[in-house]
Amino acid sequence: MGRADSASLSAIRPSFLDNSSLQLLLFGGKGGVGKTTCATAAALRLATERPAESFLLVSADPAHSLQDSLAGMIPPANLTVRELNAQEYLAAFRTENGQKLHEIAAAGTFLDDEDIGRFLNLSLPGLDELMAFLQIVDWVENRRYACIIVDTAPGGHTLRLLAMPTLIRNWLSMLDVLLDKRRYMRKVFSRSEDPDSLDLFLSKWWDSLGRMDKLLRDPARCQFVPVAIAEPLSVRETVALRKELRRWRIAVTDLVINQLHQAGACATCSEANAREQQQIQPLCSTNGRVAIWAIDLFADEVRGAELLSRFWDHARPIEGAPAIVPQVRETRHALVETPAELPSREIRLILFTGKGGVGKTTLSCATAVRLARAYPEKRILLFSTDPTHSLSACLNREAGPQPVHVVAGLNAMEIDAPAEFEALKAQYADDIEEFFETVAAGFDLTFDRVVLEKMMDLAPPGLDEVMALTRILDLLVHDRFDLFVLDSAATGHFIRLMELPALVDEWLKTFFRVLLKYQHILQLPRFSDRLVELSKSLKQFRKLLTDPAKAVLNVVSIPTQMAWEETKDLLAACERLGIVVSAMFLNLMTPPGDCDLCAGLRRRELAAVKLFRQAFPKQRLSLVYRQGQPVGLERLEELAQSLYQTTSSGFVNSYAPA
Repeated sequence: MGRADSASLSAIRPSFLDNSSLQLLLFGGKGGVGKTTCATAAALRLATERPAESFLLVSADPAHSLQDSLAGMIPPANLTVRELNAQEYLAAFRTENGQKLHEIAAAGTFLDDEDIGRFLNLSLPGLDELMAFLQIVDWVENRRYACIIVDTAPGGHTLRLLAMPTLIRNWLSMLDVLLDKRRYMRKVFSRSEDPDSLDLFLSKWWDSLGRMDKLLRDPARCQFVPVAIAEPLSVRETVALRKELRRWRIAVTDLVINQLHQAGACATCSEANAREQQQIQPLCSTNGRVAIWAIDLFADEVRGAELLSRFWDHARPIEGAPAIVPQVRETRHALVETPAELPSREIRLILFTGKGGVGKTTLSCATAVRLARAYPEKRILLFSTDPTHSLSACLNREAGPQPVHVVAGLNAMEIDAPAEFEALKAQYADDIEEFFETVAAGFDLTFDRVVLEKMMDLAPPGLDEVMALTRILDLLVHDRFDLFVLDSAATGHFIRLMELPALVDEWLKTFFRVLLKYQHILQLPRFSDRLVELSKSLKQFRKLLTDPAKAVLNVVSIPTQMAWEETKDLLAACERLGIVVSAMFLNLMTPPGDCDLCAGLRRRELAAVKLFRQAFPKQRLSLVYRQGQPVGLERLEELAQSLYQTTSSGFVNSYAPA
């Protein structure tokens, strides 16, 4: 790595710390890379260095961590900290605008206002995050703060948020269409083309979206800082994130590579350093005009005033890709303390979830490989519904929207949730087209046709992800596979996904009511059949999910206090949803080492292990030690052998229990 010499290092730091014109600063990347730390440290630095100005630090992640990061410290008086509750913004929207939506629903089609009203209400959940983000835009526009620093959700869901304007444009277009007949009648009978209160209501939202787009694409006011760590899945996701940000024309001038090891401290650190320099080449070799900043791994968890205030002092520039990439000399070991019990033969569904970046994908893949070896008679499918898939990178072979063979008895699949939804929309469009060409050919339904054609734009956000899950149920019902292993999204979005089936079920019932109510007018046979199949699959999924004899949840975490806080919230949500937690893996434990860094990491990790054991005394806790990069089948099989109990000793390999 190229470094600035120590004399000039203090004068060199990321540009966003010195850019006084920035009004919106977003930190994003794969879960577990330190986005919250970077955002919090940046906000504290800006507030400290510019005491005459006001700043806002805000979390847009459903699983908030800002208060955990601050660890009880009181921020400077000129720094406000908010963990946005998106549901509150949705509730406020409904309170303020519910009557207007009712009036729009009554504007005029052969569907009555009750039918349309149900669709409008069901389409709102999922737009809550967008409404919260629009509040941030409003704060920027009103110059309430000199700069707003945002800790975003993990990568895939950040991209979904940036794409959300397209979704709400479809939603607003539907409302616009509902008003067309009203405008036509007003023009004919009142000879007026002036906008009324409902037109102004829609105009306000169109303006809000336009302001959001303009802000995000203004490099003088908005900057996005990708944060990565030097491991394959994070690098892969960061490359994809930068590509999408370029496509959205969102400015990136700095990129942070966090948690790097120093060479020479000890054999373990030197090995990790050599591996990391190999991994970061794709980020460094294509940096263009983006400054790459390296930050070393801290022995102590970066929480609280002291470490956060000094965090950016440790940023050093990386000048392009390393000229000489050291040969990696990996210590081949797979060490697990208190291995988990192998799931029984009767289990049909195993879900992995946890805070972003804790190793869900790795443990999901290793578990699926182990199950394939343990139960050769079973047909197993490993699949992902996360918007940013990682199975292909972990398996080191391409997975896709169709099952792909991995090893005997095991297939892998990365479900394209948006494509599943587009297929449903296409079926609906075909049936609507046929209906108007045949059944409705003798009626004047000009306005009604446009409304019906756009009805799918009122589907609740998240329907695509639920359809991806029900696609798996279709495979189960048709006896394609016996056992399913799910690599899920990070905690906040996993909980939301588990709550969505109830919402989607209500949406299906609403559609069924409409189809039944207007069966003599509105005939959509193939689409109706697909909805029936979807409803059946959804009921089976909900039943399976809460049956501990058939479905189990494996929680993956890491030995930090912030992860402990989030894991407590996750288990509380699982209890509320009636989902049984079968195993808990505490991943990325540091092996005993010969240097101060390794010793310091191990001390603070053992303290975190104690917290986990106290908080979850009845839960079997498996400690999984760092073991190079378990990518590819050979390494995954090594991990898989030690991950689950094979002897009565309860311990695999040579480390003494923590």
